[in-house]
Amino acid sequence: QVQLVESGGELVQPGGSLRLSCAASGGSFSTYAVGWFRQAPGRERNFVGAITDDGTKTYFAASVKGRFTISRDNAKNTVYLSMTSLKPEDTAVYYCAVGNYGLGTQPYHYDYWGQGTQVTVSS
Repeated sequence: QVQLVESGGELVQPGGSLRLSCAASGGSFSTYAVGWFRQAPGRERNFVGAITDDGTKTYFAASVKGRFTISRDNAKNTVYLSMTSLKPEDTAVYYCAVGNYGLGTQPYHYDYWGQGTQVTVSS
């Protein structure tokens, strides 16, 4: 069983930057791929990006490619989602999740989820 806690969400102006963290405990974190998803009110949960267990490969949704990056520090059991050039449409609750599928893009590719952190992009 892996427990995940996201943090770093806040209100930011359009064009701004933000870094979210996903801290893991209770499992073999370094053996899992990590995905980030987001969910806006009234909408389905959508894939943002993912990173392999060893951190060598990442994959992003077209809507965030070139603006978002993912990195991980397995020694700290933490994954980071760095977001730049933020837009109002990036407003959502952001979730991290772990699984063994690799660079999965669907929620069912992941086994454990955090509780989410709110990101609001507004002037």
